[in-house]
Formats: sequence, structure tokens, C-alpha cells
Amino acid sequence: MLRSIVVCPNQDLSKKFVEVLEQINTVENRKTMDVYPIPENLLRTMRAQGAAILFLSFEDQEKAAEIAALLETEARHVEVVALHTSMDPEVLRHTMRLGIREFLAEPFEFQSVADSLAQVLTFIGKRPHTDLRTLHVFSFLPSKAGVGTSTVALNVASAMARDENTRVLLADFDLNSGMTRFLLKLANQFSVVDALNNAPRLEEHLWADLVTTVDGAEGRLDVIHSGPVNPNYRIDTDQIRELAAFIGRCYGAICFDLSGNLERYSLELMNESKRIILVCTPEVVSLHLAREKLAFLQKMELAGRVSLVVNRMHKHSAFTKAQMEELLGLPVVHCFPNDYARVNEATRQGTWIQASSEMGRSFEEFARVLRDRPTVEAHSKARHKFLQYIAPARRTVYTG
Repeated sequence: MLRSIVVCPNQDLSKKFVEVLEQINTVENRKTMDVYPIPENLLRTMRAQGAAILFLSFEDQEKAAEIAALLETEARHVEVVALHTSMDPEVLRHTMRLGIREFLAEPFEFQSVADSLAQVLTFIGKRPHTDLRTLHVFSFLPSKAGVGTSTVALNVASAMARDENTRVLLADFDLNSGMTRFLLKLANQFSVVDALNNAPRLEEHLWADLVTTVDGAEGRLDVIHSGPVNPNYRIDTDQIRELAAFIGRCYGAICFDLSGNLERYSLELMNESKRIILVCTPEVVSLHLAREKLAFLQKMELAGRVSLVVNRMHKHSAFTKAQMEELLGLPVVHCFPNDYARVNEATRQGTWIQASSEMGRSFEEFARVLRDRPTVEAHSKARHKFLQYIAPARRTVYTG
């Protein structure tokens, strides 16, 4: 069933139309607006709701045209259907010039509305499928408790927000011992449990109450914590899928902080992820459990998405990078340095690690790798190669 939104300031017209629309089982109306919203806000709402159809009243032709023009530029997958009190030839011509192919007017007879929607469904069916959800979804999975996965997830998420000037979400799904609320000193009483309980009816205004927007990022970093310890809460698969679909349409990048217990809902989130960041430390127990988790993820057909990172790496570590790769049969894609003092200071202040520090730069580099952006090292190599290319060739001087 396709989702739709109705924008119609004429409440009598809107009521009559929605009553007929509700009798048609091919379209679900997710929201009815009785004012013309700011076009950019409407676009965000439509993305959040996954709406493919907009029923737009042309009572105010100028405002309606502004909305239609933005959708034509930013959301061409959305099919616009014009609504009006009558088949006014002037309004009809105006909508046609805007590229709107369907026009409905009072009285809204069931058959005429059904026929119009059948045409809309045909138009949508002929277009290639476009999934508006972000592809930049990352799950952070600890090899064992205490390896610093929450610290890694927080600092990578904040680095993404700084680097991309975009909306990034950090969601703590460790319902047994989630640390994000503590690390950032969050006062918001709402948690992922509230988001899951409201997953089928989430909207932008409700979501804004659930998340905390953390100051200090150049872009926007939203955080939702796991709430109080709640081991008895059971998460339904449909809840996870609804929530993942909603946030996937709202954010440019998403980081899930998982418990490591491999709950069913964690597997669902990992299935939604582009990459699974398996975090371990250069210690025997951590590496042993990392190997166990890799074997399990192999059975779940998820091992191909795993990227292995090592936290708290230092020159006196018990294992070298090469030894860990040999033990786990997987390349180590990144090593984060050991800096307890800086981590403790960031925790004391309720923020992330300073980007100017060695550890902060390490998070910045890894965030760029995850977002498929060139790192500083790669940029340096490319520049060196370019300079070699444009440098004048050496000339051999023969004497004699």
C-alpha cells in the first residue's frame, strides 16, 4: 500500500476528500495538513513518512505551485495530485503547466477518485524503484563488554557530522548497559524504547522530542539513548523495521551502538547496515570472542559486511596488527590509539574527543573511510602523484 499526505487548508474540502480516500485500499493517508507548510518542511515530512503521493489543494495557486516546484526538483519520485473545489479551467491549465497529471474536484465520487489513483499507480509503477533511505548505516558491535565500542561509535558519529555538514543519528541499542546517556550526560527522559513503541506512527515533531541534538558539530548530530536498564523489554521485528525505515529517510548517516549479545533485533539492525564495525582490543580474550562472533556472523551471512577495528592500540600491545589479522582471518581496517586520559576528560565534560588530538584525528580519518571519502593520507598520495605527473621530465645531457 502506497502512502500519501494531504495538504488542504479548506477543511470542508479536505474532509470530503479524505472520507472517499479512506475507502480505497491501495493508498494509506499518513497525514492531513490544514495549512500550506514551508516547502522544505513538507519535503522532510514526506521523506519521514515514506509518502509517494501528495494530494495538494490549489486553493492558493501561488503557494501550491511553490510546493510542486520543489518536489519536481528534490523529490521527483512523488506523484502530485491536484485538489480543487471545481474543475476551474484556469486552475487546471496552471496544474498542467506544472507537470501535474491528475486533477480531482468536488464532488469526489468514489469511481472518479479510484480511476485517478489507478492512473497514479501506473505512473509510479513505470518508474524505477528508488529507495530514499540512506545507504550510510553502520552497526558498532563489541567483541566483548568493555572494549570501548560506545566511545568509538560516539566519536565516529560526531566526526561524520563535522565532516559532512549533514544530519547524523547515533542510536544506543544496548538495553542492558547502554553508555551513551552517561557519556554525553543526556537529560532526555525518552529513549529507543519509546521510539520502538511509537514506530508505526512516528512523525517529525514526535521524533524531535525523542532525540537530543548535541551542540558542537558543524552538521547535526542527533542522539537517542537506550534508557534505564531494561533486560525484560522484548523488541518485535516489525518495530525494528518500522523504526529503521523512518530514521533511514530522515538522516544522511546512522550509527547503531549494539550490545554485543547478538539479540534478534541486533541482527535485524545489522541486516539494515552497510557495514558492521567489529570493535576489539589487542588482548587474548577480546580476540578470542571476536573470532567467535565472526564465525556466528558467517552463519548469518553477514560476515561480508564486517570491518575489524582495534581500539586502545599502543606500542606495547600484546599483539601486532599482522598477528591479529592472522588470528582472525580478516584485515584490520583501522587502529585507534590508547589514550585513557583524553577519553576520561571527554567523559567528564560530557562530549566527544577533541578533533585536534591524535585520537580525534584517528576518528576523523575512519569516519571518512566509512563515508567513502578520501583520507588525508590518500589525498597526500594523490597530490604527490599529480605533482610527479606535471613535473618537467629530466633531460639527459650527452657530452663528449
